[in-house]
Amino acid sequence: MPAKKAPKRQKEVEAEDSAALKKLKVSHKSHGQEKGLVLVLGQGDVGQLGLGEDVLERKKPALVNLPEGIVQAVAGGMHTVCLSDTGNVYTFGCNDEGALGRDTSEEGTEMVPAKVELAEKIVQVSAGDSHTAALTEEGTVFVWGSFRDNNGIIGLLEPMKKCTVPTKVPLDKAVIKIASGNDHLVMLTVNGEIYTSGCGEQGQLGRVPERFANRGGRKGLSMCYLYFNDCEQNIKMPVALPNMFVYNQFSLLGTSVTEEIILFFFMLLIFESMHYFSVLTSILSLLGSVFAWGMGTNLQLGTGEEEDLWSPVEMSGKQLENRVVLSASSGGQHTVLLVKDKQES
Repeated sequence: MPAKKAPKRQKEVEAEDSAALKKLKVSHKSHGQEKGLVLVLGQGDVGQLGLGEDVLERKKPALVNLPEGIVQAVAGGMHTVCLSDTGNVYTFGCNDEGALGRDTSEEGTEMVPAKVELAEKIVQVSAGDSHTAALTEEGTVFVWGSFRDNNGIIGLLEPMKKCTVPTKVPLDKAVIKIASGNDHLVMLTVNGEIYTSGCGEQGQLGRVPERFANRGGRKGLSMCYLYFNDCEQNIKMPVALPNMFVYNQFSLLGTSVTEEIILFFFMLLIFESMHYFSVLTSILSLLGSVFAWGMGTNLQLGTGEEEDLWSPVEMSGKQLENRVVLSASSGGQHTVLLVKDKQES
């Protein structure tokens, strides 16, 4: 009787599946595609503006000198992360807990953009208060920096240990999207599964801690469907522009006027941090303009003044003239914009 060949065939199939996974190129609509320029404004005392040691604040958007075209620019708490169209990552700002992912022992090197050494092409980045994450085109996630809780550093991949260089997340499934909160990370896989890590003091991980489950204090759901958008709270909402009218029930426009009128004009709303009561809120219009309101103490609203704004005001400046704003991201005391020239639109 001939010997069974099933085990050998099974190994071949597993090898083929493994090879296919390695060849997989992940894609998601959230991955940056349009190449642009990076503008920054606000406070830059720890280098988060990337304008060098002599520029510690900007009242109006200023151009950051980067060696490549940028498809994604995100603000962390006190650092900034930029992704180039070739898949390179550039960081600048506070590196006390390793959020830049590179050596900044030489004085002043954290104040200007520099490349993070990564062996694979990156297609998406995210940033929190003290950590950064990068997604490769093969669906692997690298992280560096540290998460924090109310008592201080809690580590990143290991308890109480920060990562000063990119470190691979031990996940055996391909990820297609990543997003960072202040101190947690969310990963969406190709199969639609969501993985979380970081600080869960306010339940932001969506999981029940073992110490609660063991004593029956909290009950998990037997089944839960999650719609994954973004930890930074990207929300479409109606707002107003000059000479345009919109539905304004419940004062959604940020004003005391509540008249309901007919034209809907939707924009993208970005909350910097729910924990800090939206230190900066900015929105992108379909016309490529950016609006801001909230706390302006650190000049991050782009008005040139430090006063708070209670209603949306369009951001202006020489660097915004004849340019379309592709994205806006807000950190603790600074704002990062990705723009392109109108003639390229």
